[in-house]
Amino acid sequence: MPRLLVLCVFVAIFSYVSVSIEVCTSALIPGAKGDQGEIGDDGDQGKLGKNGPPGLPGVPGEPGLKGELGHTGKIGPTGDRGDKGDKGLDGPAGLKGKPGTMCDCGRYRKVVGQLDISVGKLGNAVKFVKNGKSLFFNLLLDTRRCLTSDHLIEGTETGGLCERACIKSGVVLGLRETEERYYLLVKEPKRFREALMNCKLRGGTLAMPKSTNTNRLMADYVSQAGLTRVYIGVQTQTKDVDGSSHVYADSTPLQGFASWSQEEELQPNTNSSCVELLSTGTWAHVECEATMFFICEFPKSRRRGGGREPGASASS
Repeated sequence: MPRLLVLCVFVAIFSYVSVSIEVCTSALIPGAKGDQGEIGDDGDQGKLGKNGPPGLPGVPGEPGLKGELGHTGKIGPTGDRGDKGDKGLDGPAGLKGKPGTMCDCGRYRKVVGQLDISVGKLGNAVKFVKNGKSLFFNLLLDTRRCLTSDHLIEGTETGGLCERACIKSGVVLGLRETEERYYLLVKEPKRFREALMNCKLRGGTLAMPKSTNTNRLMADYVSQAGLTRVYIGVQTQTKDVDGSSHVYADSTPLQGFASWSQEEELQPNTNSSCVELLSTGTWAHVECEATMFFICEFPKSRRRGGGREPGASASS
């Protein structure tokens, strides 16, 4: 009963309040929330808005592919020299070489033997100088007079002394002679032009073998001295004179006699202008700048009774 009473009072109050609101206000009171409506169609695309502020840097991408090789640039300036590097390791040992050829010692033994003979002669010459200096120097003086004089007459006291001095000096100085000339082997290595000048300063000229006998005498001279080749007074010329391509040291053409080796006759060496005499007696071309020994020739004194001048005979 009391509960019913309280309920009635509550309803009465609620009804009074509801009536009072309707009387005092004209505002609509929203109803209860309706059901969810259907989704409408998409509207038209709006206008492009203004650019927004730049965003933050993105994550770096992956490296791209390697490009093509560019053009070669100019060479830059030379850099400073670097420090010397450390010594490298020793390389492997090379292959074993081919066995060497047998030594041709025959000619060397001959040279050694000739040197022994020369040493013995030198010892005797020293003794000779010690025992008679005045005689020795007088002999040399007479020899020089003989080799350089052109006015001594055979049969006179001076001429006889000169001839005897030349014969004696041929033993002392190792001279060789023919009827009209003396020949001296000069053991001083010279170039061709130097040899020409040296013989000229001695009062002679570079030896010119103009006959078989003279050529043989000079070849034996070279061989007995233990040598293999020497300069002689023969050389090529740029233009032919009387059909000859070679001339002697006195500028006369090479005619009548020549002693070329077989190799020179088959295939002459036109690149070399000078000529050498081998110990075999044959001639060969040689470079004029080569240094070697040489032979000088000296004319003997003029003869009385229409004798010819030295150098005019073809037998020397």
